[in-house]
Parts: sequence; structure tokens; C-alpha cells
Amino acid sequence: MRANRLKQLWREGGAAVNGWLTIPSSFSAEIMAHAGWTSITVDMQHGLVDYQTMVTMLQAISTTEAVPLVRVPWNDPGIIMKSLDAGAFGVICPMVNSREEAERLVGACKYPPEGYRSSGPVRASLYCGSDYQQHANASVVAFAMIETKAAVERLDEILSTPGLDAVYVGPADLSFSLTGKFGFDHAEGTICYNAIETILAACKRRGVVAGIHTGSPEYAVKMIRLGFQFVSIGSDAKLLAGAAGDAVARVRAIREGRGEPTTAAGSAPY
Repeated sequence: MRANRLKQLWREGGAAVNGWLTIPSSFSAEIMAHAGWTSITVDMQHGLVDYQTMVTMLQAISTTEAVPLVRVPWNDPGIIMKSLDAGAFGVICPMVNSREEAERLVGACKYPPEGYRSSGPVRASLYCGSDYQQHANASVVAFAMIETKAAVERLDEILSTPGLDAVYVGPADLSFSLTGKFGFDHAEGTICYNAIETILAACKRRGVVAGIHTGSPEYAVKMIRLGFQFVSIGSDAKLLAGAAGDAVARVRAIREGRGEPTTAAGSAPY
């Protein structure tokens, strides 16, 4: 079976830099995958991607060494199993707030006796190898998203779930749950930053990999130095909007004799 490079990297103490796809296009997925990310996540929760398009995006990602992941819309065993059958090497599941919900996620990711995943790896056996079913339980990654006050309060019970490989901090929803405001402003000493440190420390105690969504390369590096082993930087839509806006702003600035601007123009909400 094809090795899951994420698990290899984590065992060696390394950190993965993850790309994030919200645009429903196999071609843009292929472009992103060739940029050199360790892994690529197709977002079916807040992106515009449906199941069939997701399959074509996984096929595009497979033209590279990037590890294919999927964020499912919800903790629904059906879509979790279908995403894995399509060749995702891991599932990021939103809004996991209890051990029971974490067990439901892990169970859908694992074949018996460790879980209740149904047998039918239609594309996974092509991507991963004909012996997929014998090794899938040890290779597939189950991520539980920690993004609410309730999840932070029940962190130890969630992290004690057998078979849970990693957690993924959703800072926007975590901010809203803790403070009533959305955002990525997690300066040191704030409620949100303290919660992030609490999550990371608990993961280290339990031997669970900690991941987080970030809004910039600088913040991603900060989180890696803090101890996170999986970081995402924005999304394809945000990167496209930022680069396009910057290009237009530079042309206008040069034409008007103002030189090149020092900050990028253009932004995207996600």
C-alpha cells in the first residue's frame, strides 16, 4: 500500500504545510497540488465543492506527491466513508464537541473490528494499492475539528478517543464561540490564543497531532514553532484574490508614478 506521508512526517517530528481548496475545479486543484504542499485538503463544508467534483479534484491531486485530504460537511458516516472510498487519505470533521462524536468519526474511518466502516474502496484501492483494506486502518488519518467552547471544555475526553490521530483548530468558529466575534486576531494573551495553547498542550500530553488553520505564512510559521505539526495557509480562493488584487494595484501604482505598494490589495472572506 502507498505510504501516508503525513504519518511518516509526524513520526519524524516534522510539520506539514497544507493547501486548502474551496474552488470546485480539478484544474485549480492540480495547480495548487503542484505548488509543493505536503498535503491538500478539499473543503466540502464551506467550499463550493460537491462530491463528484471532489473526486475529480482528488484525481488531480494524485498527479503529485501531496497527500489528499477532505473536510467533510458534517460528522456523517455516509459522506466520511464515501470520501475515503474516493481516495482521501484522511478526513477533517467539523464541530466535534464530545467523545461520543469523536468515536462516531473514528468509527466511520476504520474497518472492523476498530470501527464500522463499510467495505467498498472503489477508487482508494487504485490510488493506495490493491492491499488497501488490509492497511487502511493504520494509514487513514482522522482529524477532529476543535472549534467551540464546548470542545475545549471536553478536550481531554475527546483526545482520549482510541484511533483519533489529530485535531484541527478552526480559529474563526473558536473565536466566535469564545468571544462572540469572528476573526484571526489571536494575539498572545488573548482568550483565543490561550485556548490554542491549551489545545496544543493537551494534544502533546495525549500524543495526538495538533493542526490549525492560519491566515498567513508568518502566522503558520509561528504556530509550527509553537508545536503544531499541521498548518493550513488561507485557501486557493484567498490566495488567488490576494495575488490578483496585488497585481492590479501594482500596475495602477506604477502608472500613477507612486511606485509599487508595500501591501497587497484584494482580499477574500475565506
